[in-house]
Amino acid sequence: QVQLVESGGGSVQAGGSLRLSCAASGYTYSRYCMGWFRQAPGKEREGVAVISTGGVSTYYADSVKGRFTISRDNAKNTLYLQMNSLKPEDTAMYYCAAPKRISGVYCYRMIESDDNYWGQGTQVTVSS
Repeated sequence: QVQLVESGGGSVQAGGSLRLSCAASGYTYSRYCMGWFRQAPGKEREGVAVISTGGVSTYYADSVKGRFTISRDNAKNTLYLQMNSLKPEDTAMYYCAAPKRISGVYCYRMIESDDNYWGQGTQVTVSS
């Protein structure tokens, strides 16, 4: 079955950087769109970034554009999220996700979809 394991979270000061990783297994990783989501305390989970199967197309929430970069290594079955210029409002649990039904040219829809396989999450805390 699909297994997603995130790592790389931690505590940083505002303006700092973190790189999250997600190790995928149990399915043909290279055939799936992939995404990062986050959930802050008291808020709904939201899509942060999505990447197409080959990594050519990427999509971002407006709140992270220009600061976060999603990438993938299909040879290593690994997804990444480089987070720069972090702000206190980026504090959240970050989840790696693989879509259950979205694929191909419709990868961009994943950023607003909750119909995914999920990892256990990794906490990111940004202090001011």
